[in-house]
Amino acid sequence: MPRAATASPAELVLVRHAESVGNLAATAASEKGLARLELPYRDPDTPLSDNGVAQAEALGRHLAGRPADARPEVVLGSPYVRAATTMSLALRSWPEAPVPVHDERLRERDLGLFDGFTGQGIKDTFPEEAERRAAMGKFYYRPPGGESWTDVVLRVRSLLTDVRTEHADRRVWVFTHQAVIMAFRYLLESLGEEELLRIDGDTPLGNCSVTVYRPDAEALRLVAYGEMAHLEPSGAEETHEEPHAPSDPGPGRG
Repeated sequence: MPRAATASPAELVLVRHAESVGNLAATAASEKGLARLELPYRDPDTPLSDNGVAQAEALGRHLAGRPADARPEVVLGSPYVRAATTMSLALRSWPEAPVPVHDERLRERDLGLFDGFTGQGIKDTFPEEAERRAAMGKFYYRPPGGESWTDVVLRVRSLLTDVRTEHADRRVWVFTHQAVIMAFRYLLESLGEEELLRIDGDTPLGNCSVTVYRPDAEALRLVAYGEMAHLEPSGAEETHEEPHAPSDPGPGRG
């Protein structure tokens, strides 16, 4: 018996926030061998870098240059400053842009006690937790006071249900964070733990990149992952984290 059609947006576009000062601090801390990021902000308050502003503005010009029937109709975003600013800058380029909705389910993964530590800092400061994480694996491990990747998946699963029922046949754009986008991939593509972590480690997701899904007869299908061509005409520098092994706690704020 044919599978019943599932309500679906006409397009689902996932945008990782533009480069933040947190991304710069994470890179600098790793290069200097520091245990912690030199950063005065809470994770939710971390702003964009100057290059990140240029990236977001480039995305806005790209959107403004699209035909009206290819622009977002619904815009959802993380309330964290780096994602919210990316969304705001991208939408201000045309007057008919939809009013964005901030949804806390799209926030970055909470690192709890590990927030602000580099990967090496976690190993040095919390050796027992680092061992527990290595034994359990990146996907299921929950840092003290924080969230596992599976916790993020639960948030995204809830949001996807709402998107399918409330925004069927509309073009939906989501401005969010790397771990959240990987959770979307896990759910939409029915990935396994090992495959998801391989993709995350082998293919760094660039700042202000776009990942696109469009429906076929049965489901939303991936048509582009981490696309950054919209940055080329602007002169904004492409940025992303270095590849890392699944066993590496990894620095920074995604």
